This record gives sequence, structure tokens and C-alpha cells, in this order.
Amino acid sequence: MSINNVSLDIDYVRAQFPAFKDPLSAKWSFFENAGGSYVPINVIDRLNHFMTSTKVQPYAEFDTSAIAGDNMDQATNLFAEMINAENDEIIIGGSTTMNMYVLSNAMRSLLNPGDEVIVTNQDHEANVGAWRRLAEHGMTIKEWKINPASAELEIDDLKALLSDKTKIVAVTHCSNIVGSINDLKSIAKIVHEHDAYIIGDGVSYAPHGFPDVKDLDVDFYAFSLYKTYGPHLGLLYGKKEILNKLPNQNHEFLEGDVPYTLNPGGPNHEELSCLVGVYEYFNNLHEHHFPGSQTTTRDKIEKVNDLIARHEQEIANPLLDYINSRDDIKLIGKSKIENKNRAPTIAFTVNNKSSKDVSSELVKSGIATRNDNFYAWRCLMALGIDVDDGVVRTSMVHYNTHEDVDNLINALKKI
Repeated sequence: MSINNVSLDIDYVRAQFPAFKDPLSAKWSFFENAGGSYVPINVIDRLNHFMTSTKVQPYAEFDTSAIAGDNMDQATNLFAEMINAENDEIIIGGSTTMNMYVLSNAMRSLLNPGDEVIVTNQDHEANVGAWRRLAEHGMTIKEWKINPASAELEIDDLKALLSDKTKIVAVTHCSNIVGSINDLKSIAKIVHEHDAYIIGDGVSYAPHGFPDVKDLDVDFYAFSLYKTYGPHLGLLYGKKEILNKLPNQNHEFLEGDVPYTLNPGGPNHEELSCLVGVYEYFNNLHEHHFPGSQTTTRDKIEKVNDLIARHEQEIANPLLDYINSRDDIKLIGKSKIENKNRAPTIAFTVNNKSSKDVSSELVKSGIATRNDNFYAWRCLMALGIDVDDGVVRTSMVHYNTHEDVDNLINALKKI
């Protein structure tokens, strides 16, 4: 059977998430997924098991400690397979913000005063904030600006910024406001032609399909695991040959023990262990939709990514169509999802109404969303939007339904 003939079984998907059976959560149409996703039962069970049976210091010889260490290693190994990385190229830290801050401190050793670092004003601050601080050490920060009419990053503008002094380019794979999927693979190729490093922010991309970091050929890539159906952790991938060049940011006795050298204090034990549940969930999605198919972990992820993308396009486009039909609503970003050109992260403002008022009215109608600048305040400033009032952002993932979207459109009609 062709993969294109298989549709996402939304009933099966939602049955894996206890939140949809919980009276407090189930009353909402949940559109705040870009801020953090619900977690499947596999993750909860793994966390409970660790806390109940193996909440000890890992890697000792006695059985509960050995099991704890094995589970932590298994989580790292499985996530490496999911994104097509090696297990010693994965750092699981407290958050994307923390991972980027540690990485920028380490990469400072590869730079000299006057070297150039390019960041964008489309990004969430977690990606660009740490790199901008390198200006305090003599580096020159250059900004790749969005087109204020379209909110898009344009490749020609990047090419104009690149020079023989460029050492780092930090860019988002997908904006958490604009929603557009940037062509990170092509950007990486251009950056590498200038012998510079590229850092990709996948926080708003990964919830809609785990990337193949080797295919993208990025030097570093980060995303938030609590937005990809797991606990509040951040994953950082780095090419091993570059990680080996970076100075130790951890305890002195760990010198040379990559990647722990980029993870001060080490990972959260129980939360790292329960990441196995994220793999189990995606593996179960594959087995449910493609029973009997024997393939690699990455091939399974590719098939599930495709299922997710087609479902998200199907549920998001009616909302985009409705917003575009209204003269009093200003959509940010592309007006239609086609071939995964944008994520179902849909931000907008309403004429003559504050985003706060619109958000409050939506909440009264059972729509779980919010207004904010969502830490992408530079992007909002470039678009002429009040960074304090922000935008209304309605973000979906694959467990959202047509009914959710209908509820949101009906709530907007009331406003």
C-alpha cells in the first residue's frame, strides 16, 4: 500500500494522550502546542517507573542503578537514531536557551575579535540571544532581516551579509510566529561555502516532524523536547568533529569526555529516561499505520512525519482560509500550507482590537490559546506590532482535530 493512501488515525492518536480523557484538559480545544505539547502515556509510564523503581544515582553495579543508567543511555541512543545522528553527538540539557548559551560560550574559543556572526530577527530569542552576546567579546553581529511585507527571510539578503569574516550563522528552521519553513539545507550549503558554521533552531519545526540532521548538513541543531511530546528538556545536536574542538564547559575531571563537556551538571536523570516513551509512541504510530513493515528507525520516522504533515495540512488550511476571508484579521506568514512550506503555527492580529482582548474572548469560548510576543519580540518589532500586546497565536500539532478548528473558527466569528 502506498504511504499516500494511509491517513492518520486521529482516534488512535488521541487515545495515546491521557490529557484528552482528563476532565480539566478535555474541555478545551488546545491551540497552545507551540508553547508545549501534551505527552503520551508511554512517557508518563516511563517517568513513573523511573521514579518508583530506579530513582537512584545511575551507573553503579547494583541492579536499580544499572537499570537507571541503561534507560538513560537507551533514550539518548534512540533519539540519535530518530534524527539520524550518532549517540555521542547528542546533548540533552535543561532547555534550548541553556544549550545555546553553553554552546556559544564554548564556540567563543574558535573566534577572534572582528569575526562576524549573523543572526536573524525572525528567530525566537533562545537561538539569537546567546550569539548576540558575543559582541561583548569583540565579535561583530550582523542581522539577517525579514522582509517586513512578507515576514520572510530572503536568501539574497543572506548572501549580501556573508563575507570572509563570517564565522557563524544562526537561523531558525521554522519561525514560532511566521510559521514558514526555511530551506535550512540550502542555507547550510551557502554558509559552508563561506567556511562558516551554521546553527539551526528546530524548536518550532521538530513538533511537526523530527529532522534528519545529516541530510540538512547543519553543524548544530536544537529543539525543545517538551514541545515534541516529552518532558521539559532541550536537545542539542552537534557534529562530532566540531564538538571535539570545543573547550570543556563541565567539571574539570570530564575534560575530553564529549558530549558531557557541553552539558554542565549532566542531564536530568528521570526526564532523560522517560524520553524512551517518545520513541515508543512514534514506533507505535508506525506499527499501527504500517503493520508488519520492517525498516530502520529513521525510515519509520520519515513515514510518520509524512502522515503528520498531511493531517496538519488538512486541519490547518480551513483556518487559514477563514482568516484570509476576513478583512479585519491580519495573518502573519503564508496563507496556505502546501508541501510543508509552513507549520500549523498561525499568528494574527485583529484590526481595532488588542490581541489580549481577542485571546481573552477565545478562552471564554473554550479555546486554549494566548497572546504574547512569544520571545520573538524582534520579529514583531520588524512587523510593526506592539511587543507587549503581541499576536494571537493558534498552534496545532497532529493530535488536533477538524472539530478543534471548527470550534476556533466559530469562536472567531463571535468576536
